[in-house]
Amino acid sequence: MNNPAPIVRTVGDTPQGGTVLGFYAPKGAPRPPRIARGEGVFLWDADGKRYLDATAGAVVANIGHGNPRVLAAMTEQAAKVSFAYPRFFESEHNIALADRVCAMAGEGFDRAFFVSGGSEANESAIKLARQYAVVTGQGSRSKVISRDPSYHGSTLGALAVTGDANTLGLYGPMIRSMPKVPAPLSYRVPEGHTVASFEMACADALEQAILREGPETVLAFILEPIGGLSTGAVVSSAAYFERVRQICDRHGVLVIYDEIMSGAGRTGAFLAAHHWPAARPDLVTLAKGLAAGYTPLGCLLAPDRIVDAVAGSGGFVHGHTYFTNPLSCAVAHAVVDEVIRQDLIARARDRGELLMARLREIAARSPIVGDVRGKGLLTAIEIVADKSTRRQLPVAFNAPARLTEHGLKHGIALYNRRANLGAFGDFQMITPPLTISEAEIDTLAELLQKSLADLADEIARKGLAA
Repeated sequence: MNNPAPIVRTVGDTPQGGTVLGFYAPKGAPRPPRIARGEGVFLWDADGKRYLDATAGAVVANIGHGNPRVLAAMTEQAAKVSFAYPRFFESEHNIALADRVCAMAGEGFDRAFFVSGGSEANESAIKLARQYAVVTGQGSRSKVISRDPSYHGSTLGALAVTGDANTLGLYGPMIRSMPKVPAPLSYRVPEGHTVASFEMACADALEQAILREGPETVLAFILEPIGGLSTGAVVSSAAYFERVRQICDRHGVLVIYDEIMSGAGRTGAFLAAHHWPAARPDLVTLAKGLAAGYTPLGCLLAPDRIVDAVAGSGGFVHGHTYFTNPLSCAVAHAVVDEVIRQDLIARARDRGELLMARLREIAARSPIVGDVRGKGLLTAIEIVADKSTRRQLPVAFNAPARLTEHGLKHGIALYNRRANLGAFGDFQMITPPLTISEAEIDTLAELLQKSLADLADEIARKGLAA
């Protein structure tokens, strides 16, 4: 008996409601496979096809899918109480999660403020920094310098510090865009520079920006210590981070690390900041892997000196309905328990070395993979038209989106989001769950190589590599 053909679904094929993709694609556009279940590093669609989740969704599912201990904690807490406003009732799981996360973050990260995601975490960091400046007699400080390119979230405050000309072209009239300085990209550097000299030039640009704006007006410098979608897992040297720290100290500027992607163990340390102990930030934001997709959660980590000053002045003028809710804190606490129980931070470091080796092997064979970079299991490849010249593919081609389409055919799920419309390169993050085994890394590499081969064939057919 023949199996029935899969149902073909398109955007707008229901009279009302329907897929959220109706906000992103025109009617008639094809819809992706419908998810049915997940287990470990794999996902299955409604037709029974299996996909290796090579990017942990959107760099989220750090402990894999379907973890029974986390699901049990979720059910147990939901049966007790799912919501209680934290200004009226404290939650044992809020306290337990804060104690655990602050202990893992280490000295200087004394308090944790839990919200519903990364954008909210970065908004909270910027607002806390501003209120701290005001209550300590530094009310002229309001500018937050960031890097170009960069990504810090989709809310308007987070967009103000995001280095994305395309997005700012759309929403810029609604916000006060903040000063930007160059990000120390490592694959394409300006003529006359090495990677190391360009890093120092980028650090110098920060000091020049502070002086140009007026040091008394600059509140903070926010950066991703290891790049996400905006730079494709760029890892800078200790010298760069130490120079940034020295410059900011000299001018009284706070340093904020956006560790939405890099935190919670993904780089082989609980915080990416731990790789550069001589350049400790003042504030850190976490999300994504902290609750690993089992509940929406973000976090701001802050020192007592900042929190106490704000609390003593009348309290933080900021909050959300769902911040620090009991259910999300219980779920995230169970996720962190699993990170510790399975020793996933060490596994991210060790498996990351194997993954990088496999990606470099792929790059050596592929005509379109120009660079491999990252740390731990936060890695990326850069897709190019010409490896010898590092020439980019046409922006309109959207190579990462095309790779995703080829990947689905081969049973590998690849998250892509086009930062800056590809102006700084076409990056494909490779960020599997930290639970991935050595054999599963081999499978990932095999499926990725097949997908890249199909993409290379498409590029050749269309004459884009010529």
